[in-house]
Amino acid sequence: MKTDNARHVYGPVPSRRLGRSLGIDLVPFKTCTYDCVYCQLGRTTDLTLDRAPYVPADALVAECMEILGTTARPDIISLAGSGEPTLNSQLGAVIRGIKQQTDIPVAVLTNGALLWAPDVQDALMAADLILPSLDAGSATLFQRINRPHPDLSFDQMVNGLADFSRRFTGQIWLEVLLLAGLTDSNAEVDNIAAYVEQIQPARVQLNTVCRPPAETSAAAVDAGRLQALAGRFPCAVDIVHHKEESDGAATSSREAREADILALLERRPCTPRDVAAGLNIHVNEAIKHLEALTTAGRLQPVAKDQKIFYTLPTKKD
Repeated sequence: MKTDNARHVYGPVPSRRLGRSLGIDLVPFKTCTYDCVYCQLGRTTDLTLDRAPYVPADALVAECMEILGTTARPDIISLAGSGEPTLNSQLGAVIRGIKQQTDIPVAVLTNGALLWAPDVQDALMAADLILPSLDAGSATLFQRINRPHPDLSFDQMVNGLADFSRRFTGQIWLEVLLLAGLTDSNAEVDNIAAYVEQIQPARVQLNTVCRPPAETSAAAVDAGRLQALAGRFPCAVDIVHHKEESDGAATSSREAREADILALLERRPCTPRDVAAGLNIHVNEAIKHLEALTTAGRLQPVAKDQKIFYTLPTKKD
């Protein structure tokens, strides 16, 4: 059972890319270098390039170890959460501290916006896996899709990705998230693929919108089209699908607490089956808690692609 004081560590949650992932949130909610149109967490409220010690490394490592001692072993520990993790200036100390106490691989999910910075590169060297993003093949679409901080240029970002890739000795899996009507044409994908050739990741993870996005104009590319576009990249390609876990029998007798569910949904919208898999409970129990929280006004359901996702209510000004 997770402890009551857990604030920055969440899960393990089912990850489409990494298996069962124990997540660590390094920055305040929606503190980011981008304001992406497709973001499942809504609009960015603190658009910044300034790094700061938002959460002390020793506190994050201690909380991570405490959770690891009370839950089934995850496949990976992911530094991600509800903002851009490289904005935490103690990132390197967090990675090193975790790896000193466990052999579970450590991954960092980043938008890649700051990989040009030497201090960010240094901080990431101890990680096992880095998952940066590249969503556009031109400055125009970069501005339209990622809506970056005004002091960040497209050339700076892609050159930083390539420079970091040459230096990093672990694995780099580059996520390319395509949007229907914007970046799903052969020409646009070829533009992105040309930069992939420069970056030289171990593999590309081809993705699209699967949860309710910040802007309704951010539309998903269908699976068949993703499959057709995969061959245009110069390296191995994984096509990432949203896959709900099967109902399954409950494998733990512990009761899912409302705090666990709210902590999970604060980071990402989930279906009932996502919640069930993340908390290791039966889907019927997850539905019971989700319905109760919705009735109490603490959650709101959102329809997307014939599925119901649950998320925290939209904050009003």
